[in-house]
Amino acid sequence: MSQFVEIARPKVNLTLRILGKRPDGYHALASLVAFADGPSDRLTLDCARPRGITVTGPFAGSIGGVNLLETLLDLVAEATGAVTAHVPLPRFGLVHLEKNLPVAAGIGGGSADAGALLRAIRLANPALATAFDWNAIALRLGADVPVCLLNRAAFMTGIGEHLTPLVDLPRLAAVLVNPLVSVPADKTARVFRALAAQPLPEGHASPLAPDRLSREMLITLIDRGNDLEHAACDVVPAIADVLKELRSVPDCRVAAMSGAGPTCFGVFDDAHQSTRAAEVIAARHPDWWVSAARLG
Repeated sequence: MSQFVEIARPKVNLTLRILGKRPDGYHALASLVAFADGPSDRLTLDCARPRGITVTGPFAGSIGGVNLLETLLDLVAEATGAVTAHVPLPRFGLVHLEKNLPVAAGIGGGSADAGALLRAIRLANPALATAFDWNAIALRLGADVPVCLLNRAAFMTGIGEHLTPLVDLPRLAAVLVNPLVSVPADKTARVFRALAAQPLPEGHASPLAPDRLSREMLITLIDRGNDLEHAACDVVPAIADVLKELRSVPDCRVAAMSGAGPTCFGVFDDAHQSTRAAEVIAARHPDWWVSAARLG
């Protein structure tokens, strides 16, 4: 078998607490993370073709700077070279990304693509599955990449490296909305600067993962908001418009921002309501990216 296909689903921060700024400059967080079934990127690793990266899809042209996937291939090759000589060289190939998710959107698009490529490489190289720490490679690429490598609902702490899988997280009918406005290249850094978080208290202990959440309990947690929302609205004012629109749609139980934005999501009682809401919002704002999805 030479071709491996992985789906890169959007990562959605159902909750996001910023616990404080660490001495190393990173921010300690606690977040309930789910993944959306519906819109997604599609990544294909073809080991029968020479190493390279191609990108197509509606958001292919939005990718700027050094491609994260190229960096990932280099990191895997470096990790392989650092272990014993008995480990074979990794089998790479042509990576093709179908880019259907908005870029720099707060839904881990690039991180989800990196997680998908890591999974594809691991499948293509079973001898390397336990040769080194795949999560460590993921974390070198970004704080969201470990959970995107896991590709399932989890409670995330630290800067993103500590993950507790959530087996029974209730599934939610939702609408994802991105205003498709231009955002600064350093959007996330600006959001954290605007947040101006206090230093992490000495002796801080990360919170424990919630246990056995009911659907109503989960909605209550989402309603407590995202600690980055106000700072993100200062950096990207269109986020406030998206949240206002979601909250005005009939049957929306709660709306919140994912990550550092600008993508926001609304939760509904069933797929019929979320589909109808997506249609209404898309009709009102044809220049926005709108998609019904199932979170879980």
